[in-house]
Amino acid sequence: MTAQATEPLAAHADLIAAVRRRLGSGVDVENIAIPTLGGINRTILFDVVDRGHARRYVSRQETYVDPDSPFLPTGDQFRAMRIAFDHGLPVPEPVFEYDTTDGMGNGFVTAFAAGETMPKRIQTGAAFDAVRPRLVGEAADILARIHALPLAGFDFLGHRPGSVDTLSAHRDLYDGYRQPRPAIEAGFRWLERNRPDTVDRAFLHGDFRLGNLMVDAALGISGVLDWECAHLGSPAEDLGWFCTRSWRFAGPNRPAAGLASRQDLLDAYRAAGGGFYDADEIRYWEIFGLVRFAVLNMMQNHGHVSGQRRGLVYAACGRNTALVEYDLLMTLAGHYD
Repeated sequence: MTAQATEPLAAHADLIAAVRRRLGSGVDVENIAIPTLGGINRTILFDVVDRGHARRYVSRQETYVDPDSPFLPTGDQFRAMRIAFDHGLPVPEPVFEYDTTDGMGNGFVTAFAAGETMPKRIQTGAAFDAVRPRLVGEAADILARIHALPLAGFDFLGHRPGSVDTLSAHRDLYDGYRQPRPAIEAGFRWLERNRPDTVDRAFLHGDFRLGNLMVDAALGISGVLDWECAHLGSPAEDLGWFCTRSWRFAGPNRPAAGLASRQDLLDAYRAAGGGFYDADEIRYWEIFGLVRFAVLNMMQNHGHVSGQRRGLVYAACGRNTALVEYDLLMTLAGHYD
C-alpha cells in the first residue's frame, strides 16, 4: 500500500486520544500516514508503541453519507469483518469502532495487513513470479470459505437493497442520478432479460477482486480488504465480479483477475468446496459487474459534483464511466470475452 510521508502528530490528536482510550493511556502513536490511494473511506495508517513493541494499525472513517448509498454503514462492515475473522478467514483483525466520544464520525480500526494491493504489480512484477501461479486458487478457496459462513449470523444484512434484489438496487441507484445513459440502459435491459432461473443465497464479500486483496510476495493472499459492499446473494455474483473486465488490468484476456481462465477459477472454487456454476452464469454476473461499476462511477462523480466529497479522483470517475460503458458494449456485442 503506497503511502504519503509521515503526518504530523498534532494533526491527529483525535486519533491519538481514541487509541489511548482503548489500548491504554501509556501507549504512543507514531508514523501516521495517509495512503495515496483509497476508496470509499478515509484511511489512516499508524503505529501503536507499547513498552517498546510497535504494531501497525489502520483507521477507516466514513466519508460518503447519502440515504441511497449502496455501501454498508461502518458498524455493519465491522460486524461482518468480525464474523469472518472469527471463522479464520484472512481478514485484518477488527480492533475497535469509533463512538461519539471520539468525535471522528463513523469508523473503526483494524490491524494492518502487510503486502501489495496494486494489481499490475501483482500481475507483472518479478517479485510476485513465484506466488502468482497459485493466487487464483487461493482466491477461490477464500471465496468458498466466505460463501460457507453461516447465513444466520448475517441477518442484519437481509434488509439491504442489494440483499433483496441486487439488480433492482443498482437500477434504483442509477435512476436516482437522473442522467440517462443509453449504454447503461442497454446493460440493464440485457440483465433483466437474461436473469438466471435460480439464485443460491449466501453471504457475499461484494467487492472481491484484485485491488482489495493484500498479496505477500512469499505467502500469497495475506488479507481480504474493503467489506463495505458485503450483502446476501448468489455466490456466482462474487465469482463474476472477480472476473469482470474492469478488474483484469494487465491481463484483459485472462478473465480470472487477469491471471487465469474463467474455468481455472471455477474448478478451483469447486475443489475448495464451493458450488457448481458454469461459465455462462459467471458471464452474466460479469456483465452485471460492468453495469454496476459504471453506476458506481456515476455515484463517485455525483459525490464530487454535489460537494459532499470533492477530489480529483472522484471527478475523474465521471470520465471513467464512459470507459466502462465501452467495455460493456463491446462485451454485449461479443467482441470481448
